Amino acid sequence: MNNSLFASVLQLSRRDCQALRLTDPYSVHRVVYSLFPDVRSTEEKQVSEASGIQFADLGGDATGRKVLLLSDRPPAMCVAGQYGQVQTRTIPEGFLDHRLYRFKLIINPTRRDNTSKKLLAVRGRDAIADWFMARAEASWGFSVDPQQLQVEQVNVLRFQDKAQRDITLAQAHLTGVLSVADPVLFRDSFASGIGRGRAFGCGLMQIVPLTQFISSH
Repeated sequence: MNNSLFASVLQLSRRDCQALRLTDPYSVHRVVYSLFPDVRSTEEKQVSEASGIQFADLGGDATGRKVLLLSDRPPAMCVAGQYGQVQTRTIPEGFLDHRLYRFKLIINPTRRDNTSKKLLAVRGRDAIADWFMARAEASWGFSVDPQQLQVEQVNVLRFQDKAQRDITLAQAHLTGVLSVADPVLFRDSFASGIGRGRAFGCGLMQIVPLTQFISSH
């Protein structure tokens, strides 16, 4: 890869979460993006959703919250100079050169209606699995083993953005095994994230290389 990618974990205590008012996907977005310098122009923001920042909110419990990050530039070591801790490492050379990976992913399953041109959520676990497998090789550079693909959780989140606009975000939590079909496209998918809703925690591919072939039987 020509440019470095940085994998990070943001750990927030319960007290940090209360001070930062983490209550919905927009508030998590606000905290995550505050860790990075804003390097995009207004025009670039209007043209593309790709910000160079991806995250996956792993949720919280009584002790705090954990958020995974993948970025094209290193984050600050804490939020607003005082909240939480960020641990960062560079994605190692060769990490994206394997053929098989086990993956975990939160994705926004949507398709555009041919008549109305509106984005519609894909509903139902089977339909989401079919949609994901069809998109994977055509758009993202990998194929998915259908026997190992699991749609583990489906949520619909409703919240408001900075401009107080109502946002409805469908999320599906997927796990499985992927096989790289197009190495260049796969690298771009990993670096940029896949699908829509990336500004609100969708699209980050959490992958672990599999060095031995896994049979689907």
